[in-house]
Amino acid sequence: MFDSGKVTSNFQSEWERRALEVLREPLESGVVTVSRAARSAEFPARFQLVAAMNPCPCGWAGDVCGRCRCSSEAIARYRGRISGPLLDRIDLHVEVARLPPSELRQDAPLAEDTASVRARVVAARERQLARCAKPNSQLGQAETASTCRLSAGDHALLERAVDSLQLSARSLHRIVRVARTIADLAGEVSIGTAHLTEAIGLRRAARGLDAQGS
Repeated sequence: MFDSGKVTSNFQSEWERRALEVLREPLESGVVTVSRAARSAEFPARFQLVAAMNPCPCGWAGDVCGRCRCSSEAIARYRGRISGPLLDRIDLHVEVARLPPSELRQDAPLAEDTASVRARVVAARERQLARCAKPNSQLGQAETASTCRLSAGDHALLERAVDSLQLSARSLHRIVRVARTIADLAGEVSIGTAHLTEAIGLRRAARGLDAQGS
């Protein structure tokens, strides 16, 4: 069983849809229930899923080179293997563009170093544990409402995003928790509009996929 680990996978081509769908329960509840005949058992299964997939069968859809020749039907079939309910349970959806050759040079400017990123993440996690004795991802609905408060204007912003992106109630609560985490990473006491906007953007990238789901 998975327990506080990390699973990395080629999300699209390595697994059948029915195999991916069994991830829905542990991603939501942190446990797996195994039923055999008249008996059933629960096992801990709280893990971090890191998954990747190509945007289309050839892998070039959306690239500035214009190399992709996949039909819209082929792309829809390819993306449709990942259902909406499964995507709904993944908090961060990030599109990663191909790096230009200039950024792959040995003398290219370096990004933020790992030690600095780690220090910021550790500090944010400590804030969360001090606040609720658990990370934001494990907050229940009542805990989310009490610790992830939004201003009236940000509530309206979130409601407009939910309507325009056709998001579920589950997505709404996950967006708020992600916004709380972004604020923690910035060392802010309250969730601001910028934090909420970034969290919404991290959900927006999935819309081209889960529109094909069920």
